[in-house]
Amino acid sequence: MVFKKLMQAMGVGGPSVETVLANPNCRPGGFLEGQVHVVGGDHAVDVEYVAIGLMTRVEVESGDSEYNTNQEFHRQRLTGSFRLDPGARYDVPFRFDVPWETPITEVYGQRLHGMTMGLATELEVARAVDKSDLDAVMVHPLPAQERILDALLRLGFRFSKADVERGRVYGVQQHLPFYQEIEFYPPSAYASGINQLELTFLATPQHLQVILEIDKRGGLFTEGHDAFGRFDVDYATVDQVDWTGQLDNWLRQSAQRRGLFF
Repeated sequence: MVFKKLMQAMGVGGPSVETVLANPNCRPGGFLEGQVHVVGGDHAVDVEYVAIGLMTRVEVESGDSEYNTNQEFHRQRLTGSFRLDPGARYDVPFRFDVPWETPITEVYGQRLHGMTMGLATELEVARAVDKSDLDAVMVHPLPAQERILDALLRLGFRFSKADVERGRVYGVQQHLPFYQEIEFYPPSAYASGINQLELTFLATPQHLQVILEIDKRGGLFTEGHDAFGRFDVDYATVDQVDWTGQLDNWLRQSAQRRGLFF
């Protein structure tokens, strides 16, 4: 499947840019491949560079308010400077590495409600920078992430929504300036003790970090608070663990420690 977006750069008669993704589907730690086609306009120009960047929608807390903004979190410059003659075509193939901590956007073939992810193309001519519209990118879970999601669904949890929040999760390895929260409604068996379950994945090349939060009461991701369900998943042995049983035990023990019973 190929997604194409056309950008008219630097006004009427300027160069145009078309980015073609060979496949818009990827996983954290994987890659995207494609080509950027730059076509000259009515007059010759000196292109300073062509770059691409992965962007997502991020929620930012500022004082007593919050707002959403598009944030680029990984960038790759594809070219140096070059001369683009009128009507000339300049093709740039690329292989773009997807960071391990990239939020997922698709689960079981469905878009996670609240998620936006795309690749933007940037062209600079005469110190003026122009960016294309986003080429939609679909980020699917790693097998280890799928095992955790499968276990929660088997326990009866249902997807509510997902978002990306600017900030850091205390006590874990994190490189990006934000983290994803996937929210679930609890099943009736847990409803008396859990109002909501929030799940955060922070993947590394070696293992998957998982953070679980129940009944959010603020301040969990700041120093001095402890995420009750923070644990690592080893990629090599993920299929050898009964994750449904493990998660059920953690949820019940954590609820009991907080005086909640179900």
